[in-house]
Amino acid sequence: MNVAIILAGGSGHRMHQEIPKQFINVNDKPLIIYTLETFQKHPRIDAILVVCIDGWHEILKAYAKQHGISKLQWVINGGETGQESIRNGVYFLEGICKEDDIAVIHDGIRPMIDETILSDVIVKCGIYGNAVTSTPYNEQIFVKNDEFTTKQYIPRDTLRKVATPQAYKYGLLLRAYKKAFQEGIGIYGSSYTNTMMTELGETLYFASGSDKNIKITTQDDLDLFKALLAMPKNK
Repeated sequence: MNVAIILAGGSGHRMHQEIPKQFINVNDKPLIIYTLETFQKHPRIDAILVVCIDGWHEILKAYAKQHGISKLQWVINGGETGQESIRNGVYFLEGICKEDDIAVIHDGIRPMIDETILSDVIVKCGIYGNAVTSTPYNEQIFVKNDEFTTKQYIPRDTLRKVATPQAYKYGLLLRAYKKAFQEGIGIYGSSYTNTMMTELGETLYFASGSDKNIKITTQDDLDLFKALLAMPKNK
């Protein structure tokens, strides 16, 4: 079984909206539904779990019913941080998922996820035990001496940008989160499953990515999303 863990627990303060950003309507459809539709349509996704901000569970279920998201099986509360929210989803699936089942973790506010990217992350996870969506890094990165100067850069051909979706064999994922939260490894600040895994000593495997797979955190991101939707090939 392949289960999608969709993260929709954030409040979205940077968007300066009265509602959580994952529920902002674009063309009469909430952002979270755009995201869920790709997982709904994908033949290798069997079930969907949404880790949702408290107080919005029934609204999410109503939207899912309205838009035909029949694979949505569970809606649970998020945590205080992104890592706590992912942990809640992983722990909830204990006893539901088997050791070799695949859990695909994805940000609910990345609505432009492509079916081929989702396919590649699932296939590579089946081969290697994990897979993380990635793209080349095309900007120059400098290491600062202080706030005003630098004399060192990191060659960009040694870098990759990693985003969601990310896929992990469920048994590996469950053991990793239990160890991480018991020992305080890779769970603080802006850490995520991928960074936690590397801190725990795991080797991660790259899957295909896309620059269109944007994370909507600001009004500029939202405007870009609307523009991408308006492009003829996305209609």
